Amino acid sequence: MRLRPGPVTPDQVIVVPANEASCEDLSAVFGSRGYPAYCRCQKLKFRTWAERHATSIVERVGRHQEQTHCGDPAAATTSGLVAYLEGEPVGWCAVEPRTAFVRLRTTPVPWTGRDEDMADDGVWAVTCFVTRAGFRRRGISRVLARASVDFARQRGARALEGYPMLTEPGQDVTWGELNVGSRGIFADAGFTEVSRPTLRRVVMRIELTQEAS
Repeated sequence: MRLRPGPVTPDQVIVVPANEASCEDLSAVFGSRGYPAYCRCQKLKFRTWAERHATSIVERVGRHQEQTHCGDPAAATTSGLVAYLEGEPVGWCAVEPRTAFVRLRTTPVPWTGRDEDMADDGVWAVTCFVTRAGFRRRGISRVLARASVDFARQRGARALEGYPMLTEPGQDVTWGELNVGSRGIFADAGFTEVSRPTLRRVVMRIELTQEAS
């Protein structure tokens, strides 16, 4: 199928909980080469880098499928969202309770300069975006960021956070860093900056209790 080129509009993209996507569609988004295929959104699921590197790609794919419950529309939980453009799976967004990302407890980014309870599962986090090769720079991540707000709210989240990179025009940023998203993606979805723990990273947050009232 030849899809229309150019930026997408939100009405062109259908976003579903990952358990409603097939495992084959999920794998199509991550591909078979490059950082997304290597990591399979497991970077923050291990407490240390050594633990992650000790697993094989096959094991990480299996873990991801278990976490998403892909292919099981009746599953009570899932770990993210999948975007479709004209029937083709084109994007992934990780969104879960913040406590699900165990590595966050050992990195200073979410906590520096803030009084936050690490064990508060009422706060959710958007930690990773993947856009399928051939569909990048078309706005897929922006649609997913907006969809993550309703997804988290509907599942009882009190607030939703993201930890995007700050980028400058022409700046060389590796894909493995930018998969956390950009500040603009979150700002367009209604998030506001609450802290700047490093020169290159900000914490963006939206309060969902107020939004729902």
